[in-house]
Amino acid sequence: MRIKCNAKINLGLSVTEKREDGFHNLESIFLPVPWFDVVEIQESKKNVFTSSGIAIGGDSNNNLCMQAYQLLARDYILPPVSIHLEKNVPIGAGLGGGSSDAAFVLKGLNEMFRLNLSVEHLEQLAGQLGSDCPFFIQNKPAFVAGRGENLDTSFSLSLDCYCMVVNPGIHISTKEAYAAITPQKANFDLRQIEGLAKRDWQRTVVNDFETALLPKYAELAELKRSLIDLNPFYVSMSGSGSSFFAFFENEPDYIEFQNYTSKTFKLILNQ
Repeated sequence: MRIKCNAKINLGLSVTEKREDGFHNLESIFLPVPWFDVVEIQESKKNVFTSSGIAIGGDSNNNLCMQAYQLLARDYILPPVSIHLEKNVPIGAGLGGGSSDAAFVLKGLNEMFRLNLSVEHLEQLAGQLGSDCPFFIQNKPAFVAGRGENLDTSFSLSLDCYCMVVNPGIHISTKEAYAAITPQKANFDLRQIEGLAKRDWQRTVVNDFETALLPKYAELAELKRSLIDLNPFYVSMSGSGSSFFAFFENEPDYIEFQNYTSKTFKLILNQ
């Protein structure tokens, strides 16, 4: 089975409070975007994880893809599998690549071995793998709250624009990002974004991590300025960084960001 695992971007992100369990509550809109890793799953004589593309550090047995398999194997009889990950989405970039891979492995195994698990059950399992993982089960625009497990896909959001995503190759750990945050109540209810004129998005729809991280990373501040100079109607960091994205009414001219990785695509939502 070959599965394309897309990334996501955050449209606004407020860190509202630190929880007793050490996690943080947040509010954000997650949007799926067409930047893909590829996972291949096959039955095998033993469990094997391999990867290509962007180098993945750490023990392969602890990769989120294998963790997804092991999570299911605790409760269901599964044969051994080989999992190969073609890693294209930058790591530690605020694009949810690892979370997506894990969630799509759960969905793939569910289909491959006919486990007939419900969406709700898959989301519950995904939440055990990571805060962003449940989003990728339904994989459609969602208002996200709690630590990422509370998903609301009922809000209204229409978009027809071009999106440029740029990753400067700076790895920002989740721990580092949250350590720099002072939680506070969101200044705007993102579920009301459809009623907000796009000319007002830049000053109203904010990502709290920018305030915390841009003073520390001059390259990120410069990247944001460079994107604003291209005259988009909105520019923001995605997640806890380090990627930024920009929304344009019309297709932007090709821009080469030296030593950075970027993608531009048409984004159409009628939520």
